Amino acid sequence: MAIAEHDNIFIFVPNLIGYGRIVLAIIAFWFMSTNYVVAGWCYIISALLDAVDGHAARALNQSTRFGAMLDQLTDRCGTMGLLVTLANFYPEYMFWFQLSIAIDVACHWLYMQTSVVVGRVSHKVNDNFVMRIYYQKDVLTFMCCVNELFYVCLYLLHFTSGPLILGASLFKILAFLTGPFAILKALISVMHAYVAGIDLAAVDVRERQEKRHSPEIQNSGKKLE
Repeated sequence: MAIAEHDNIFIFVPNLIGYGRIVLAIIAFWFMSTNYVVAGWCYIISALLDAVDGHAARALNQSTRFGAMLDQLTDRCGTMGLLVTLANFYPEYMFWFQLSIAIDVACHWLYMQTSVVVGRVSHKVNDNFVMRIYYQKDVLTFMCCVNELFYVCLYLLHFTSGPLILGASLFKILAFLTGPFAILKALISVMHAYVAGIDLAAVDVRERQEKRHSPEIQNSGKKLE
């Protein structure tokens, strides 16, 4: 069936930006171990476009479930690719990078999947107090930016100390300042899994109760008797 141009969500502006983010992330992955300038800029621009596609979606009334999922997958895969590289650069901290990957991917996948199961319009809509605060636009933007900045600084420090401020590396200073927020974001990711688990369990309980009270099941039980 033909899709009208105004309904073809695959060419919506936010999704076109999303495709560009994917291309930039792939280029960053390719150069990540050899050229930190190209990789760094491609990764940073890809991350910054995460905010741009959101503004475009709201301004053009082009918010879609496909776009939200594309955005989430690009975020998770981009950060995961960088963390894999950091685990290679800093093998003594490999466990922590592996743990960060597991928490980020598993918790967000569970949360997104549960949002679909319970029928939410958006994964950003939740009655939980922490989720309501976290998904406020300014809070979410800040947390995502400082989290990415922490990992980017660790990446750049493998190659260069960068500009010096009073004899101290700017990248190292930024890493120390943003590190606590990266830890906080990981804890909030765990909170995502907790909230999703509660919501999903509630769906299970409701479905089990509906089955017990279903006339068909009750009649089936009587026939067996």
